[in-house]
Amino acid sequence: MCLSSRSKLLLIIVLLGLATPVFGHSPISSGGAEQFTALLGMVMFGMVWLTYLLGARRVTPHGLQALGFHSTMVIGFVALWGPLDHWAESSAAAHMVQHMMFMVVIAPLWVLSRPLPQLASGSGRVLAPVWQPMLKLVQHPVYMAYLHGVMVWLWHIPRFYILALENPWWHLVEHGCFLITAGLFWWAVLKSTQRTVGWALFALLFTLMHTGFLGAMLTFAQSPLYGAGRSLQDQQLAGLIMWVLGAIPYLLAAGLVGWRGYWQMQRRWGG
Repeated sequence: MCLSSRSKLLLIIVLLGLATPVFGHSPISSGGAEQFTALLGMVMFGMVWLTYLLGARRVTPHGLQALGFHSTMVIGFVALWGPLDHWAESSAAAHMVQHMMFMVVIAPLWVLSRPLPQLASGSGRVLAPVWQPMLKLVQHPVYMAYLHGVMVWLWHIPRFYILALENPWWHLVEHGCFLITAGLFWWAVLKSTQRTVGWALFALLFTLMHTGFLGAMLTFAQSPLYGAGRSLQDQQLAGLIMWVLGAIPYLLAAGLVGWRGYWQMQRRWGG
């Protein structure tokens, strides 16, 4: 796909995002701070995508990796500015689906697409101070699991959960916290080395347990935690989504990491 075709694809997606009958939180239909944060988020999102496209001209990605990256960006765009974001304002279940999209779909797919060479090439030395510390952080899967866990629990505390719903700026920060810490977590886990594979498995188990516990709390709560006017059944459904469906990617990743660690050990010992 040539650069012009990719640019047309980006333009089509942006225009879809501005289509008010389909998408919520459009920078055209919204007003005030909500409009500004939506526009700011789209600009930041577009800059990441453009940086990748520029870098891909210098460092050509594998076909499947490029397809994976662009597909993940489309999914991310829809999750951030599609109808789901609008439904999440009134439905805890929709809110949970959006959160799980960030944490167990978009972030791991983004890591698996291996975009760092293209992003680093496209940004030159501008973002080098960002990549270098990250390369050191992701060598510690457990620390990344702790960091991500703090963000998960923080934004599900009723006070902060409601704050993100009512304030567009905190809503943008919440999404950034989920996407960035989940990206670091999955990067540390899926790109673990033979030295860190054991810690990667522990990080996955730890995350599986604490997110499952949070999901169970929401499921078995006897009253709405995020406002008396909200549906208890909707909250329980949100808990089940996190508890049951959210566990599947962590279990699959544990199997993948464990198999890769075993294969590396066999190669090392010549088995």
